[in-house]
Amino acid sequence: MTDETTKNGPDAAATEAAADAPANVENEAAAEAAAQPDPLELLKAENIELRDRYLRLAAEMDNLRRRTEREVKDAKAYSVAGFARDMLAVSDNLRRAIDAIPEEAKATADAGLTTLIEGVEMTERSMLSALERHGVRKLEPVGQKFDPNFHQAMFEVPNPEVPNNTVVQVVQAGYTIGERVLRPAMVGVAKGGPKLVEPETNSVFDQKDA
Repeated sequence: MTDETTKNGPDAAATEAAADAPANVENEAAAEAAAQPDPLELLKAENIELRDRYLRLAAEMDNLRRRTEREVKDAKAYSVAGFARDMLAVSDNLRRAIDAIPEEAKATADAGLTTLIEGVEMTERSMLSALERHGVRKLEPVGQKFDPNFHQAMFEVPNPEVPNNTVVQVVQAGYTIGERVLRPAMVGVAKGGPKLVEPETNSVFDQKDA
């Protein structure tokens, strides 16, 4: 066997392969390491996701808190609405009873009738005062622009001197509770006058609070 044969024989090939093996292993390890995600980047991504979930949860909890507070507030404000509406009907009857007595009869009434009238008037005032303490407020629409949200038009009053669509008479008083209408005011509105100039604020609540 010649030296060339020995050099190029199977042993030489095996020796060369053995020499290249560490390099191949290193290359494969490097490729595998490159394919694996960076642990630091994974932690950053997880942190961003957790922070986003926390912010969404915090926003949901804040919305829930506000909604609950609003519902509790509404429940307190409007829980007496039905009862208050019934009491207004009683108050109306008291007022009708008082108005049914002629002025002449009141002026010439004896002590008993006078005391009775005063008692009915006092009862009416006490009832309305109690309702007001629970958020019920009387509307004062005379002179205001007719608002279908708060007023119910019963008739028109021809009057060219009053701006058109202005409330000029109240047939039955209206009331609000909180920011809701408990009972609209039954009113008469002017017809035939000049167009009513729009005020800066039309809200009945804003006008009452001014």
